[in-house]
Amino acid sequence: MDFAGLSYGMLTFLFAISVMAGLIDTMAGGGGLLTVPALMMSGIPPLLVLGTNKFQSTMGSGTATFMMLTKKKITFTNVKYKMLTAFIGATVGTILIQFVNTKTLSFIIPIILLIVLVYFIFAPKAENPSGEPKISDKRFSNVVVPAIGCYDGMFGPGTGSFLIMAGVSLRGQGIVNASALAKSMNFATNVASLIVFLLVGKIFWLVGLLMMLGQFIGARLGAHYLFHVNPKYLRLLIIIMSLGMLTRYAITTFVK
Repeated sequence: MDFAGLSYGMLTFLFAISVMAGLIDTMAGGGGLLTVPALMMSGIPPLLVLGTNKFQSTMGSGTATFMMLTKKKITFTNVKYKMLTAFIGATVGTILIQFVNTKTLSFIIPIILLIVLVYFIFAPKAENPSGEPKISDKRFSNVVVPAIGCYDGMFGPGTGSFLIMAGVSLRGQGIVNASALAKSMNFATNVASLIVFLLVGKIFWLVGLLMMLGQFIGARLGAHYLFHVNPKYLRLLIIIMSLGMLTRYAITTFVK
């Protein structure tokens, strides 16, 4: 049997993936690298996949951000400007993707994922970095954050991992704190992209609403466990996620 063109089995699969993505994305980033391929497997057209993914992922990042704020793990004063620049960058990226061949996704994501993987494998103090930040908070907010936001607007998968890596490597943040801050910026980029996709009508509402429920469940679990997990295990999770994503892309590209 099917509903709105998708079987109940496929809908159940997408719901389960969204729960897992919400959990993993909150803790380590990379949830979009689960949901985007899953949506593509369902046969939904590429731009509709990106729009629906933004629709459902906004719930996950929004839930995580709300919990970080209520638990006082981050403060709105400290993140509001970064959220603004992330929002602007994502808006530009989402507009640009309407005119770019979406196949570019398969070339860009693996390269950035490899950078994330190598960094977290070989960076010796990613859990508790010491020393001065490599760039100022102003430059980080005005250059790095909107650049990652633009990537999120154009493609999206892996943005959480990229934001965490940037916080650790450029601002000297601990990996747990970097993860917490990343969610607020990721929420801003998701909202910006969602607005554009809503305006151009590129959302599969049934699937998006179903996956939003899954994201809500997964993000609540992830936000709860984030500050109870050993940072070394969180670093390992990011490495495993990045390696798994690279493997999936390699199989997709070279195995016919």
